[in-house]
Amino acid sequence: MSAAVLLNAGPLGLLTNPNNSPQPIACRAWLASLGAAGRRVIVPKITDYEVRRELLRIHSHAALANLDLFVAQLDYLPLTTIAMRLAAALWAQARNVGQPTASNPALDCDVILAAQALSLNTPIVVGTANPGHLNRFVPADLWSNSTP
Repeated sequence: MSAAVLLNAGPLGLLTNPNNSPQPIACRAWLASLGAAGRRVIVPKITDYEVRRELLRIHSHAALANLDLFVAQLDYLPLTTIAMRLAAALWAQARNVGQPTASNPALDCDVILAAQALSLNTPIVVGTANPGHLNRFVPADLWSNSTP
């Protein structure tokens, strides 16, 4: 069984980008190849939040409509109490070893995403634009490297 792919904010932002520039086109082709290969692609709620807040801030109505479309078409992973408690533990662990993934007062979306991924109890990989923060907790790779 192939690992499910959880989308981080980088690739989800590219997928929702209404422009037809090379990087969004490449990301859409990547998503289509995952679907054609039967790979499960998941949008974690924390990733939706991270992308949506920025699209709302910049008033990108077309990208928001695209985000809603992708969320409806792909699997959606809600936040749970179990995931949030695990995120708190990951946050504390990272700080205790001097390797935080965000500033202390920040809502650390990376540890929440990692906790959501771990809560699935199934093989996963996080497709991201920055695997460094996530690899400490879960398998992560550049979205462009995650092939079917």
